[in-house]
Amino acid sequence: MNSPMPNRRLVLRLLGVVVGMFAFGFALVPIYDVMCQAFGINGKTSGAAYEGAQVENSAREVRVQFLATNNIDMPWEFKPMADDLVVHPGGTNQMLFVASNPTDKPMTAQAIPSIAPSNAAAYFHKTECFCFSQQILQPGERIEMPVRFIVDKDLPADVHHLTLAYTLFDVTDRVPPVAQVSPK
Repeated sequence: MNSPMPNRRLVLRLLGVVVGMFAFGFALVPIYDVMCQAFGINGKTSGAAYEGAQVENSAREVRVQFLATNNIDMPWEFKPMADDLVVHPGGTNQMLFVASNPTDKPMTAQAIPSIAPSNAAAYFHKTECFCFSQQILQPGERIEMPVRFIVDKDLPADVHHLTLAYTLFDVTDRVPPVAQVSPK
C-alpha cells in the first residue's frame, strides 16, 4: 500500500511553489519601479525637485523636443505651446502644455512622461509637472499646465537632443471628477 507521507510532501511543496509565485508577482511592480528609477530605464525620471542647479559656464546648448499624444479613447485636445526649446544644461526651464475638454461631461486625466534617449533620462529633472497629479476638466474647460525642468550639467557630451513625451490617459472611471455646480 502507498504511504500518505510522499503525497502530503508533494502537495506541500506544490503549495509552497504557488505561494512563492504569487508573492513574486506582487513584488514585480515595486521591483520594476525601483529598477527604472535607478537606471533611467523606460524614460522614468525623478519627480523630486533637483537642488543645487547651476548653469554650465560653457555655451553648450541642448535641444529639448516636446511631444503630446492621447491614449486611444482620450478625446481631449492636448499639446505643448512650442515644439522644442533650446536650453543650457544646469538652468531652470519651463514649457506650457495646453489641454481642453471638448466633451459635455467632466473628465479626469493622467499624463505619463517618457524621456528619450533613455540613457539621458537620469539627467532630466522635473521640478514641477502636471504629470505629478491627475487633471480634472469640466466640459469645454481649457487649462495651461507648466512643466519646469533642469537638464543636468553632467549630461553626457554626446547627447545634444532630448525628447520629453507625454501620453494622456482618461482615468475618469477610476477617479470620477466632481462636476461644477453653477451658482443660482
